[in-house]
Amino acid sequence: MHDTIDRHSAAPMYDQLRQLIIEGISRDGLQPGDPLPGEHRLCERYGISRTVVRQALAQLEHEGLVERVKGKGTFVSRPRTSESLVHTLVGLYDDVERRGGHVHSDVLRHEQTLADDEIAAALEVEVGAPVVVLDRLRHVDGEPWSLSTTWMPDAVGGVTLGVDLSERSLYRLLADHEIVATSGVRSAEATVATHEQAQHLGVSAGSALLRLRSVSRAADGIPIEYFVAHHRGDRSRFEFQLQQEQSQASLLHVDDDGGTSRAGTVR
Repeated sequence: MHDTIDRHSAAPMYDQLRQLIIEGISRDGLQPGDPLPGEHRLCERYGISRTVVRQALAQLEHEGLVERVKGKGTFVSRPRTSESLVHTLVGLYDDVERRGGHVHSDVLRHEQTLADDEIAAALEVEVGAPVVVLDRLRHVDGEPWSLSTTWMPDAVGGVTLGVDLSERSLYRLLADHEIVATSGVRSAEATVATHEQAQHLGVSAGSALLRLRSVSRAADGIPIEYFVAHHRGDRSRFEFQLQQEQSQASLLHVDDDGGTSRAGTVR
């Protein structure tokens, strides 16, 4: 970052610094997790106040381009959970692959079990009916990302038993057997990590998590899957654009370049 702040420009100094930092990340080929110069160094380099530096970093953090860790510094932001996981039927494996990343799953449990009240209601089967359960710790580019539990009716889940899903998409496996979700309901809510979840995800107990719940249905309307997934809160970020006197809000995703894109509606 060798450019200077133009003190005669109409653009605020913090916005000029913000742009210089973005250009420096690109020019120097910095990758997610790489450190950025500290506040004191930026103040000295550009002859500006710490207030200006903090304004610039706060804006970059809001845009999802950097993350500040108390006591450690500022780093290029890692990718975050995509809004596609909330408003479409896409799975984590396919969503991350589409963005150039890699998903690995530690399969914690994959077996036949019996449906309790919650599972039976979601899958529209009798309580005590056989279902297949799949517990996975998902890693994105080597980093713990989410814990998910998927339940499938026995006729659906049976085709997955004995298959190694550590490097494979569940949805693609089901599609190979002509089992395809065409509709569903998916919700997202905030929660906090239990001690066990925290150990798996590499966060502290009580840390923020994003909980996704989803029921997917085949073309005939019969449920084929019910899952609950807990994503790390520091890897999930969504914004809602609100308008007065409307009954719904548009869900916006903050892109890596700071732009926004309409993702769907939240009623």
